[in-house]
Amino acid sequence: MQLTDIPFGVTDWATVASTHHPGERGTATWRTQYFGPDGNQTRVRCVEYSPGYLADHWCSKGHVLLVLEGELLTELEDGRTFTLRAGMSYQVADAAEAHRSSTGETGAKLFIVD
Repeated sequence: MQLTDIPFGVTDWATVASTHHPGERGTATWRTQYFGPDGNQTRVRCVEYSPGYLADHWCSKGHVLLVLEGELLTELEDGRTFTLRAGMSYQVADAAEAHRSSTGETGAKLFIVD
């Protein structure tokens, strides 16, 4: 990831419109901003997964992800699993290891850059 042509700015995430993305179970609510020049934009999101959420796909997009609240369960396609709690993060490159997310009873709030 190379961040270029992005002037200093402040984002009040509470004012960013949300979009809803159903999972296999539950819902992901995204607040999304794009920064940088067309063709090389960086997507920055504040994402909330409902309790009991399970993604409906394996993702191969690279991310830097920080858990702000709750607990996130991340499964890699090779069977490895990771539990991330508030204050924990992961990073993965594009096309490195396919992964999918789920949550338990509390859901999770995330900050994601990709």
